[in-house]
Amino acid sequence: MSESRNWFVFVLVVSTCWLIYLLAPVLTPFVISAGLAFLGDPLVDRLERLKFFKWHISRTVAVVIVFVLISGGLVVVLLIFLPMLRDQVQRLVIKAPEMLEWIVETALPWLQAKLGLGVFEIDAQSMLEALKAYWKEASSALLGVLSTVSRGGQAVVNWVMNLVLVPVVTFYLLRDWDKLVEGVRTLIPRNVEPVVSNLCLQIEDVLSAFIRGQLMVMIALGAIYSIGLSVLGLDLALIIGMAAGLLSVVPYLGTFVGVIAALIAAIFQFQDLLHPILVGVVFAVGQMLEGMVLTPKLVGDRVGLHPVAVIFAVLAGGQLFGFLGILLALPIASALNVLVGFLHQRYRQSDMYLREPARTRDS
Repeated sequence: MSESRNWFVFVLVVSTCWLIYLLAPVLTPFVISAGLAFLGDPLVDRLERLKFFKWHISRTVAVVIVFVLISGGLVVVLLIFLPMLRDQVQRLVIKAPEMLEWIVETALPWLQAKLGLGVFEIDAQSMLEALKAYWKEASSALLGVLSTVSRGGQAVVNWVMNLVLVPVVTFYLLRDWDKLVEGVRTLIPRNVEPVVSNLCLQIEDVLSAFIRGQLMVMIALGAIYSIGLSVLGLDLALIIGMAAGLLSVVPYLGTFVGVIAALIAAIFQFQDLLHPILVGVVFAVGQMLEGMVLTPKLVGDRVGLHPVAVIFAVLAGGQLFGFLGILLALPIASALNVLVGFLHQRYRQSDMYLREPARTRDS
């Protein structure tokens, strides 16, 4: 009986993964909606507990308030942020070939001479042509994709459907979130329900810290870097700053990539020593704020995901399920991290671990 149940669970897990793989394009807007509902549910619960005079706010009214706040925030971002990002992307497309040429023909020979790397011959012209060809191909591919999306009727229909579907599904999930959670809890076998509920609370705690906290840290760092680099007058401040903030989901990766990109852009644009030093100051201030204020206040020490695990989870999710896998990678990795900790604790308490070594006859 036990063996049959194990086989049933195995077949169920494999079938579920295969079904997710097949339905990935359809499931993506629902996963996005579930993520937004998860992010908004605590605020809805707090609004429900408020009381104006003698009247309590109903769940539906609280959901409407949160929904309006989220929608208003997205509209503000679209109206302010997207035009700025579009201008900087256009500027990057124009300046990238010039920057590549400067790196290959000026920066690399200077670095080669200063470090005494004359033994290593660099074919600057061939490297430059290869980089320009790659950039041209990448730009053409991106423009081709955008052109296809803009002309393809089916792609436009899918995009519009998702644009309508996500807010509708998010509204209903927010309204019935507590009922859905309670419904799932009632389906858990009674003999394991306390343990499973406790694990789910730990997973929710980790997900809250990682998704809500880390997302706020990423946005805050992106804003700090972008504003700091803009004050310095860097042309690509927004792109570099936001990219560094988003990549900070992996510790030190965002800072490393941002510093390198900002230094190259600053040296190319200003041709002096002061601005690269100021770039270092901007990222140093950002790191100090992240370490002493942002991460302790917003994330805490509840996540516990190793940077290598984060990188592997994102890459593996993208490889297996595409964009849907990227969305699910970190939540699943966080949940698995809690489960592994629980299994490790149970193993340390088991007879297999605590069993004394067998004594020999001589002893």
